Amino acid sequence: MVENNLIHETSPYLLQHAHNPVDWYGWNETALKKAKDENKPIFLSIGYSSCHWCHVMAHESFENEDVAKFMNENFVNIKVDREERPDIDDIYQKVCQIATGQGGWPLSIFLTPDQKPFYVGTYFPVLDSYGRPGFGSICRQLSQAWKENPKDIEKSAERFLDALQKTETVAVSTKLERVILDEAAMNLFQIGDPTFGGFGSAPKFPNAANISFMFRYAKLSGLSKFNEFALKTLRKMAKGGIFDQIGGGFSRYSTDAKWLVPHFEKMLYDNALIPVNYAEAYQITKDPFYLDVMQKTLDFVLRDMTSPEGGFYSAYDADSEGIEGKFYVWKKSEIKEILGDDADLFCLYFDVTDGGNWEGNNILCNNLNLSTVAFNFGITEQKAQEIINSCSEKLLKVRSTRVSPGLDDKILVSWNSLMITAFAKGYRITNDTRYLNAAKNCISFIENNLFEGDKLLRTYKNGSAKIDGYLEDYSYFVNALLDVFEIEPEKKYLELALKLGNHLVDHFWDSNTNSFFMTSDNHEKLIIRPKSNYDLSLPSGNSVSAFAMLRLYHFSQTQNFLDVSTKIMESQAQMAAENPFGFGYLLNTIFCYLQKPLEITIINTENSNICNTIFTTYLPNSFIVTIHNSPQLDDLSKYPFFAGKTFQDKTRVFVCKDFTCSLPLQSIDEINSHL
Repeated sequence: MVENNLIHETSPYLLQHAHNPVDWYGWNETALKKAKDENKPIFLSIGYSSCHWCHVMAHESFENEDVAKFMNENFVNIKVDREERPDIDDIYQKVCQIATGQGGWPLSIFLTPDQKPFYVGTYFPVLDSYGRPGFGSICRQLSQAWKENPKDIEKSAERFLDALQKTETVAVSTKLERVILDEAAMNLFQIGDPTFGGFGSAPKFPNAANISFMFRYAKLSGLSKFNEFALKTLRKMAKGGIFDQIGGGFSRYSTDAKWLVPHFEKMLYDNALIPVNYAEAYQITKDPFYLDVMQKTLDFVLRDMTSPEGGFYSAYDADSEGIEGKFYVWKKSEIKEILGDDADLFCLYFDVTDGGNWEGNNILCNNLNLSTVAFNFGITEQKAQEIINSCSEKLLKVRSTRVSPGLDDKILVSWNSLMITAFAKGYRITNDTRYLNAAKNCISFIENNLFEGDKLLRTYKNGSAKIDGYLEDYSYFVNALLDVFEIEPEKKYLELALKLGNHLVDHFWDSNTNSFFMTSDNHEKLIIRPKSNYDLSLPSGNSVSAFAMLRLYHFSQTQNFLDVSTKIMESQAQMAAENPFGFGYLLNTIFCYLQKPLEITIINTENSNICNTIFTTYLPNSFIVTIHNSPQLDDLSKYPFFAGKTFQDKTRVFVCKDFTCSLPLQSIDEINSHL
């Protein structure tokens, strides 16, 4: 069987291409030197393991002997996993946006031997079709142009580079005022879908940070329509096919406006970001519906995405046995066979029909109230719920015997950190120790496997960690450490968070533009040093850093952390007001800063009633630390947040805001009056 250089990689995506006839290289010295030595252009292909169109292009073009032969003779061919190398992906996605007005994966870029782009696109069919040039003919034309008119290609590459440099400059500094949030909220609300929730039309993404901003703005403004919109979105998502009705967890996006037909891949980051929305919805409404969705999602990650070592895997593919969604969909006849007498009730509740709702199959979704179904069958709602739960378990058991979609089992620090945060938030409102243990185990896993001295690494697989950490790895992990620290205030969590926060400022900060670079000052040099400013499927490293630095300042009173945080917010606030869709996480941070965070310390947790009341109250601009015993408080007394507080024999709560603290409070009424 043919093998290429990717056989030595650890990324599941790169290993998928290790047996292509294309002579692929990873992005490394050898490949980049070969391009220069042989004066050949580089063909760079960027994708990820659960990307459907990446598989299609691989099958059509990269497994085609004739196409591969031409590629091998005329180009140095490099494959990159965008999840391992977000810096390379970020640079060339921006080029694709400049050239075509859109980006995406697979990303196909032709570069000069010194890495400058001169032709770019996403998926290309192998032959000319649908008005698109075929990949084979593009390769021939570009190879010929490189040999005959290299100067023209160099000129085109320089133009791209100039345009790229301009995208990296950040707008002018703006004063942080409430009006920024007002403008952002109105602009965001205008692109909301009033019928099905969510933003824009199809395809529809969950956009977790924007939902959180809606909740925060409702609290700030007292306008209930923002809450109603966010809750409608979460309800429609949870009842649609984008949510795995029997297995828990969310798919990456919906291909239609109604959240019915998902793109079936499941990404770790979605299943970390979305549960936080449902936790907030539960705090706001106390409706167990939202709590249930959060728990099912976290339980899915515990069951199917947790490694024996305590890290979390990256993604499940959309396809199994070469067919998208095959693992998740059902024929009605199959359900009847498994469920027997209970099938009719289950099928009514989950909209299962003989003809199906997608390509002759059924995606489970729920459009009927439980009360309607119970009434229809002459039973109580409780009995109907019991039947649905037991049927779901039976179907899940059968489904688990099917051929599973491919699992991308690499472990990324940034995505794992988001998951730690989700489990910490989940523990807070459920008191389910499995969630807290999952969060703590993952921190230990990162500490033990993903540090090289003081430096954080990005990715881990098969016992080895590699690639220097990016801004998102550091900033997300600092936040995760603080989330667990607030629950179990062990000094080691705070000390590590402060150390990493200082490392970020020392090695990533750009004082010219008042924002962080995506890469550290000793990272591999690429054609530009990229910045990440937009909160899209993942929050940007700068937005999360602004929040992490704000928190570090409140715990330590180190002025530099506050200065850095406000500079980031000021440099991007105007863009966030005008284009809130791309700045949800930053807007949440600006909200927290303008509202002045509540610093809540619960001393002695024996009164669980007080603790639970605080934890299940929606307090988006608060940092809540629970001190369980006297040694914990002694350990932390050198930090301003804890200075002057003494351990009490009964549960007492301190609420501080804007440098003023309450007396120790001991009744729920007293506490509420300070919140």
